[in-house]
Amino acid sequence: MEKNSFVYVTYILSTPEKVWSALVDPEITKLYWLDPLAKNPAHVNVSDWKPGSVWKHEKVDETRTVDITGKVLESSPPHRLVLTWARPNEMEEESKHARVTFTIEPYANGLVRLVVTHEDLDPQMFAGISSGWPSVLSNLKTYLESGFPLAHHLPVT
Repeated sequence: MEKNSFVYVTYILSTPEKVWSALVDPEITKLYWLDPLAKNPAHVNVSDWKPGSVWKHEKVDETRTVDITGKVLESSPPHRLVLTWARPNEMEEESKHARVTFTIEPYANGLVRLVVTHEDLDPQMFAGISSGWPSVLSNLKTYLESGFPLAHHLPVT
C-alpha cells in the first residue's frame, strides 16, 4: 500500500510556549480543533504528553468518542512533539500507524514557525488530513493571535 506524507508550515505571532500549550492543553485544543463551517462537535486532545504515554483525540460531546489515538514518541517542550496517529481499531497494528511531528521554533519579530509533518499515511487518512490540518491549524493561528478561533469570526448562517 502506498504511504503519503503531508507537511504544513505556518507562522504565528506568539511564543513557542503558547504554541506548545495550545497543542497539549485539552481546554485550549477544544477551542480550535473543529471545522468552523461544519456542525460537528469540537475535539479535545488528552494525554500527559510523556514519551510512551497514550494520547486520544476525543469528541467534546456526550459520547466522548475517540476518533484518533496513538502514543507519544517524543516530547521536548516547547519545541518538538512526535506522536503516532491511528484509528482506535488499529492501535495494536503498528504497521498501520502514521506519525505526526510538531516542530516549534522562534522565527523573527515575535513570530513562531510551526511545522506539522504527518507521515506514513494511507490514502484514506491522507484525504482526511489534507483538508483537516489546514482548517485546524488556521483555527489555532487565529486563536493564538486574536483569542478567538475562526468559528467566532464567521457570520452565522
